[in-house]
Amino acid sequence: MLAKKTSKNQLTLPKEIVKAFPDSVYFDISVKDRKIILMPVKITPADMNLEGIRNKMEKLGITGGDVAEAVKWARKKKR
Repeated sequence: MLAKKTSKNQLTLPKEIVKAFPDSVYFDISVKDRKIILMPVKITPADMNLEGIRNKMEKLGITGGDVAEAVKWARKKKR
């Protein structure tokens, strides 16, 4: 498939490629061996991630006190 770079440095993805990723709006772009690599990325709101973390902590039995203690431990000066 062929794609042309516009004067504004934009590329239009061919329809066949877009069909393969119907739910993807964002892509991570990298270059490897002179090849452009697009990886679909799912963006979730920050509060959604936070809620998921809180749910997992609750399932594991981790409390806010446990987190505070861990932060205190991590911030201790090393001798």
